[in-house]
Amino acid sequence: MKLIELKHALGAGLAAVLLAHGPAMAQTAVTAVLRADQPGARIAPEIYGQFAEHLGRGIYEGVWVGEDSKIPNTKGYRNDVVAALKAIHVPVVRWPGGCFADDYHWRDGIGPRDQRPTKVNVSWGGVEESNAFGTHEFMDFAELIGAKTYVAGNVGTGSPREMAEWIEYLTSPTHSTIANQRRANGRKEPWKLDYFGVGNENWGCGGDMTAAHYTDLYRNFAAFIRVPPGTKTVKIAGGANSFDYSWTETLMAGAAKQMDAISLHYYTIPSGDWNKKGSATQFDEQAWADTLVQALRMDELVTKNSAIMDKYDPEKRVGLDVDEWGIWHDVEPGSNPGFLYQQNTMRDAVAAAATLNIFHKHADRVRLTAIAQMVNVLQAMILTDKDKMVLTPTYWVYDLYKPFQGATQLPIEVASPAYVLGASSVPAVSASAGRDPAGVTHVALVNLDPNRSATVTIRLAGATGKAVKGRVLTASTMAAYNSFDAPDRVKPADFKGATIKGDVLTAVLPSKAVVVLDLN
Repeated sequence: MKLIELKHALGAGLAAVLLAHGPAMAQTAVTAVLRADQPGARIAPEIYGQFAEHLGRGIYEGVWVGEDSKIPNTKGYRNDVVAALKAIHVPVVRWPGGCFADDYHWRDGIGPRDQRPTKVNVSWGGVEESNAFGTHEFMDFAELIGAKTYVAGNVGTGSPREMAEWIEYLTSPTHSTIANQRRANGRKEPWKLDYFGVGNENWGCGGDMTAAHYTDLYRNFAAFIRVPPGTKTVKIAGGANSFDYSWTETLMAGAAKQMDAISLHYYTIPSGDWNKKGSATQFDEQAWADTLVQALRMDELVTKNSAIMDKYDPEKRVGLDVDEWGIWHDVEPGSNPGFLYQQNTMRDAVAAAATLNIFHKHADRVRLTAIAQMVNVLQAMILTDKDKMVLTPTYWVYDLYKPFQGATQLPIEVASPAYVLGASSVPAVSASAGRDPAGVTHVALVNLDPNRSATVTIRLAGATGKAVKGRVLTASTMAAYNSFDAPDRVKPADFKGATIKGDVLTAVLPSKAVVVLDLN
């Protein structure tokens, strides 16, 4: 492609990004068919959920600074963080853990804050937990950002009675002693409890249980998730650790009728070695390729777990909720190892977008996911440092993908050459599509190749278009990230590289890029 044509297609800025890399002038040719005439399941908005655990600076300093803080806040919640989360339409937040959940006793986090007991967070860093952020703070926070509530209950060190009384405290409109205690603590009306998880990782930090033991405990605890008539709380069973399909089999065989969803946890470890995961920012192209291979295994996990679930739930009543996922790097040098604080680069953004495409593909079974985690922990949306805040490349992926929340999934069949490096091989381009309630079709395209641009030609089956517009997220290097000194290094720009003529859509993608197109 000539330089003048490249500038016309992509805009001068993106053309400069491509031209900065000699090999980027070589293009990958990709074809696809978008089946607009074969609409699939609704893409649940909750697929874009978030996870906020009492871990490191995820809650304290991240979400909550207290009413007396000099950092601008509303009733203790950081104004900048609240505004950023509202801007990406966060649909649901999972809290208080994670491993923290099965050591959490809810009564420690209610009543006057100066009278709440101080505990030790034995799961993460051995630091003191003030319990300043408890039930009222979480539920009010969810209301503040417009999100549904997902509370993880304590099975590991708790009891069915403790759990039942927490649910009564949250949801009861009666004048029982427990409901009146909620009123005395400042909340007259009950909250809406949208999701309740019965334990967390009970095969590990949540109790080191066998699948059979947890299945019996799940049935026991779930029987006491009692909410007022006319309301509904989704019961989520604690599912498998990554590729442990036998856990899914045992739990579905023994308790499918007692659950509304089963969870799944999977973390992408770039190196494949939990003891030396690799730096978030200092990596070579082989680490880029290896990371994407690991991330795309999510499709295998969802496919195989869904097949097991189909045996016991052919109507697909039970959701598969991937309520912990994301890339887990080594912590940033100099930070507390127990706080899991890491930077977030273009590599994280590309992996996140390709994973969201997988969730769209499986929208008939995947009803909720929660990336780990929302602020200052693992693959975060937001990083803070005292009064400063930065939005990560992964945040901007969630911003680009907002139109898919509640859209109808449209199948898209992609014929893509592979991006290969060493023993690692992935399709060069990942895609998904959906039609929103207003009738606008949205197409997400991810170029996983860090060197080569890609020309994607899509035939629209059952649809034609008159106009196309879009936005792109890319960067000059694989390891580009937003810092407190340079917070806008990686952020979306208008995309000029797409054209539509009748039933053919063509897009020229920069290398290492995420593009979302809107077709009218």
